[in-house]
Amino acid sequence: MTALATAPAPADHRGRRPGPLLLGVRHHGPGSARGVLAALEATRPDAVLIEGPAEADGLVALAADPGLRPPVALLAHAVDDPGRAAFWPFAAFSPEWAALRWAVDRGVPVRFVDLPAAHTLAAADPSWGEAGDEDEFDGGARIDPLAELARAAGHEDPERWWEDVVELRGAAAPPGSHAPPDPPDARDPLAVFDPLAVFDALADAMAALRERHGDGGHPRDAVREAHMRLRLREARKEFGDAVAVVCGAWHVPALARRTTVTADRALLRGLPRVKTELTWVPWTHRRLARRSGYGAGIESPGWYAHLHSAPDRPVERWMTEVAGLLRGAGHPVSPAHVIEAVRLAEGLAALRGRPRPGLDETTDAVRAVLCDGSDVPLALVRDRLVVGDVLGEVPAAAPAVPLQRDLDRLQRSLRLKPCAEERELDLDLRGETDAARSRLLHRLRLLGVDWGEPAAGRAGTGTFRESWRLRWQPELHVRVAEAGVWGTTVEAAATARAASHARAADSLGEITALAERCLLGGLGDALPAVLGALADRAALDTDVAHLADALPALARSLRYGDVRGTDTGALADVAAGLAERICVGLPPACAHLDPDAAARMRARLETVHTAIGLLGPRTPDPTPEADPLPGPVGLPDRWAGVLRRLAGGERVAGEVRGRAARLLVDEGWNGGEETARLMGLALSPGAPAADAAAWTEGFVGGTGGGLLLVHDERLLSLLDDWLARVPAEAFTDVLPLLRRTFGGYEPGVRRALGELVARGPGAAAPGSAAPVPGFADALDGARADAVLPLLHLVLGQEAPA
Repeated sequence: MTALATAPAPADHRGRRPGPLLLGVRHHGPGSARGVLAALEATRPDAVLIEGPAEADGLVALAADPGLRPPVALLAHAVDDPGRAAFWPFAAFSPEWAALRWAVDRGVPVRFVDLPAAHTLAAADPSWGEAGDEDEFDGGARIDPLAELARAAGHEDPERWWEDVVELRGAAAPPGSHAPPDPPDARDPLAVFDPLAVFDALADAMAALRERHGDGGHPRDAVREAHMRLRLREARKEFGDAVAVVCGAWHVPALARRTTVTADRALLRGLPRVKTELTWVPWTHRRLARRSGYGAGIESPGWYAHLHSAPDRPVERWMTEVAGLLRGAGHPVSPAHVIEAVRLAEGLAALRGRPRPGLDETTDAVRAVLCDGSDVPLALVRDRLVVGDVLGEVPAAAPAVPLQRDLDRLQRSLRLKPCAEERELDLDLRGETDAARSRLLHRLRLLGVDWGEPAAGRAGTGTFRESWRLRWQPELHVRVAEAGVWGTTVEAAATARAASHARAADSLGEITALAERCLLGGLGDALPAVLGALADRAALDTDVAHLADALPALARSLRYGDVRGTDTGALADVAAGLAERICVGLPPACAHLDPDAAARMRARLETVHTAIGLLGPRTPDPTPEADPLPGPVGLPDRWAGVLRRLAGGERVAGEVRGRAARLLVDEGWNGGEETARLMGLALSPGAPAADAAAWTEGFVGGTGGGLLLVHDERLLSLLDDWLARVPAEAFTDVLPLLRRTFGGYEPGVRRALGELVARGPGAAAPGSAAPVPGFADALDGARADAVLPLLHLVLGQEAPA
């Protein structure tokens, strides 16, 4: 392999040298971007070739559109398999983007010269080893060229060495100007006045590395470089030697080699290919910080963007941004803090022998001065500024699949702008706009485009409010392209996807969850197929556990469907049938269960109880408006009978019996005498200690169990007597379960229970001289009435006269 000559040939009157201008760069390096601009301005080439997929030539003109704002990426995906995709990202500080904008602004032709995406996506690994996560390959370790150069220069940290040599040298160009940087400071002993000298030195270094390491563990580079050389030959035939090539510095020696056209074409012969489509998509700084995808993996894109855009005094401007962020977060930061932080950063750079303060020095100064030595506010600085949440923009003229265009239209009409920063969105479903937003987000989730995730909203049990957590990721463009096979609009695609899911569902629970999602998304056209599959599956499924798992989703669907004005009559019939079958089959299914199965059945019992409470009224009511949820009349009464059978069943697992008894108490279907009788039977001397402990867990475990004992001394006394009778040898076995039961109570509840037990049984009985503070034998009507005015104010109602 022939290395480049170290002595450059004389340049012509336009600063050109014989042969094409090879500008080796580091992807996403602001120093490289400045150097490329200076070199292009000095040599004024007639054409610019850029490392990137060859099919992207048709998208070059969009770079002149003001609506295309970096960070952006070229997205290529296979037409027949949109999930097979690859990205080529560009940031404002990427040298490739700088070269592209320089050429477009001056009317200079631009060509992309890397291997076509048609071959890249047809390969087993679409990344083709570019900036991937792998550190090993079949022939040995992959080398990091920068690490090798830094090691040769006596530096252990390649990032710091590169900052010292390239990024921190010279001044930045004014933001958005795409003009060359100002001349470097003549006081800098390493200042470079020849704009091509740094590229010559880097080319020599890379030539030496490739002479020693060959492909460096990137065997596919030979194919890519062969295609680059062919494209370079084509450009030289058209434009002569007045051609500039902007590519990764690692490829420069390969492009400078003398090879034959036949040899290069032989490397490309027989490569697999697929039909592809390319477009521009928005990208984010946070996505650039991940070590995946083409040319990614930089750790501080926000810092690099600052170095690129700051017109002067980058450290002072950076500290000002940090101070503004911290002040906005409530941290006391003054101008004096900023001044001291700048001085400390400059002092650290001088002590460490660096030409200017880098990210390490500024971070240390921010921690010491602005954050008072704490890493907590520093983490905010790293997240918001060092990395950042900048999201690029793409004009409407960019190519897109029809589904993406429909999504863009909906985002504009509903005023839901994609944002890389996570944000909360509260929706009031009584408003048409918020209801439409909710339908859109639910439909996208059904299509696998998880732009929004449901979040816990404001406290309340109403169904007219939803809360979402929104965050747009560049990968979602691929998900949209994948979903495009289902339809050209979001609604049509979601409808088709729901019908397909219904046909392929393996369990009743999957179909009921799908029905709920269809109602939430307002997909009325998908309901017939989903409900048909639901009815067929429900008729054949005899497992009570499956039926119990399916019913809650149906009940929620009925509830949400009423709020959204959806016709749920057919769904109500299916839900009623499931509820009837659960009432028949649940008691036998709860017999002879082991502890784990009993715990699962208890959870199902609770969810079914909640679902049946949503399905209809307890008693017949002739007025339609009295029954907002279309459910079977009398179903809760029948369910109460089932709970009584479970609570009194001898073969039913203790935890299930206890929970059934508790539900009866909560609904007011069992009085105090009956509850005390059930508890006395469960905790009788003849009951096994483990079974009694399980009953206790079912009855008083969970929310509200402790308050039940506090307010009903008879139940507390029964439990206290049982605990006193547990044999010593059995107490050790039941102790973990009891600790779990009582350990879940609020501290105030545990304290009240302790006071009651300490006073002994009957201490708070009628006539007792020492009643428990805060409790009485009967309701104090006067004190209760005093709360009513405030309650009416909270509910927004007028107090009765």
